[in-house]
Amino acid sequence: METPIHGHEHGHNHQPHLQEVEFHVNNKPVHMPGHVHTGLEIKKAAIAQGVKIKLDFLLYLEHEHQPNEPIGDDQDVKITQHSRFRAIGDDDNS
Repeated sequence: METPIHGHEHGHNHQPHLQEVEFHVNNKPVHMPGHVHTGLEIKKAAIAQGVKIKLDFLLYLEHEHQPNEPIGDDQDVKITQHSRFRAIGDDDNS
């Protein structure tokens, strides 16, 4: 019988040592343990590591040959060392 995991229902977060992943937000490197995080967690980590964004910025997962994917604050996203995000102010029309 499996013990339920509190907090996240990902199934992979029960590992005692999570691998640190480096990815990019607005072309700046950000490091986080584990591979699944919410949009809000990604923005908080980026801010804590010096990326000049705010929590109310819109977050997008950049795709090379497809439109960028909006990521909600409570939406889980899998990150890898190849993940690149763009965070922009809600009033930025660029």
